[in-house]
Amino acid sequence: MTVTFREAQRADVPAVIALLVDDGLGASREAGDMDIYLRAFDVIQSGGGNTVIVGERDGRIVATYQITIIAGLSLRASTRAQLESVRVASDLRGQGIGHLLIADAEARARGAGCSLMQLTMNHSRKDTARFYASLGFTPSHIGYKRELM
Repeated sequence: MTVTFREAQRADVPAVIALLVDDGLGASREAGDMDIYLRAFDVIQSGGGNTVIVGERDGRIVATYQITIIAGLSLRASTRAQLESVRVASDLRGQGIGHLLIADAEARARGAGCSLMQLTMNHSRKDTARFYASLGFTPSHIGYKRELM
């Protein structure tokens, strides 16, 4: 299976949002005017070290993730890659696209000098947790979130 990963363009935002909605949790969280997503994409594009990636197969966007490169002082001043919004189209899951996506993210992280790749996921995603564990990710931390609005 050939999937080409590339940096997302503004015109890809509706397809990226469709992938976020194509998910039990995303369907309940994502909604509203596309303009808010386009403005957010513009902010992502304007800042350094923060990129939305799409995976394309036969002209269709079938996967996406956001990678943010974070310089740090801890872990001997390690630079890390934070992955967010990792999604594969629901009708294509189990076909190896997730493996290709993570390999692409790892190559980008290594290319940016990162020594660590990290992500968070909702604890209800049991299948996703097994997938990440199969790739060598470990559940090493407990994450907390606090809504500000």
